[in-house]
Amino acid sequence: MTTPPWWRSRDGAVSLVLALGMIVSLGILAAATGWQETWAAVSALSALEVSILLALSLANYILRGLRWILFCRVIGAEVRVLQGLRHYLAGFAMTVTPGRVGELVRLRWLSRETGFPLDRALPAALVDRAADLAAAGVVLVICVALSGGAGFVPVALLSIVVAALVTRERLAREIVTRAWRVTGRWPRLFARARRAARTLRPFSAPSVITAALVLGALGWAAEGYALALLLDWLGADVSVPVAVAIFLFAMVTGASTGAPGGLGGAEVALLGLLTLQGVPPAIALPATVIIRLTTLWFALAIGVLIFPYATWVSDRARTQP
Repeated sequence: MTTPPWWRSRDGAVSLVLALGMIVSLGILAAATGWQETWAAVSALSALEVSILLALSLANYILRGLRWILFCRVIGAEVRVLQGLRHYLAGFAMTVTPGRVGELVRLRWLSRETGFPLDRALPAALVDRAADLAAAGVVLVICVALSGGAGFVPVALLSIVVAALVTRERLAREIVTRAWRVTGRWPRLFARARRAARTLRPFSAPSVITAALVLGALGWAAEGYALALLLDWLGADVSVPVAVAIFLFAMVTGASTGAPGGLGGAEVALLGLLTLQGVPPAIALPATVIIRLTTLWFALAIGVLIFPYATWVSDRARTQP
């Protein structure tokens, strides 16, 4: 049976409803706070400034794409650099699926093009998500140290702890074992899951951990710095460490809701935190809209553009002897 495009699936419908809800909500806020001022702030940005914001987001995607290639090679999948980047960037087309589960399509492409078993590739996706949490936590800790604040410390430490727990081989095997004992069904599926859990061990190597944290931290710091630049251009007095911390806290908050792309949660967190920092609504609102357009929606646009090509390459690889 042919799988329908994501926008015609249930996940796609949920994503579109949430996106429309977010747009309507932001529109109502813009009208309430003075849409003329909001539009003036948005239109005041030059093409060069917008290009800088997009370039910082692209740097984040490429750095995390290189980390994805690292993880694939750790599990033994021979992935070329351009091939791995194609998989990673095209996967952003599925970012707005609930929980971002649609991004697992990267594993399908990897398996088809390299012949690497799909179940053995699953830990790469798990560790990639955990590495994002850990990298965000590290950058948050640094920003807190530089700004002298402590409000983000719990989230930062929680991100690091969760990332460490979900990538522990023994813990993963224990969770699978207990799940099998509770259900008492699908022994083959749980056996495959246990074998996949064993592949987490190579990720604990110091060299792998260090490289993954550096690539992830630099990537997320780049997007956080984009928010700092944007606030400065719009006339808000927010230091770079605080702006980066606000951005990462909002992203973690949005992700924790399980909503597609963190829709709703991330925007509310951004608006709330910027307001608490004394940023007037006439600046906080357009800053939220712009930074989400140049991060989440820019990533989605890149994914949608590359997705058909990535699928074509994958299908061609499957049909070749």
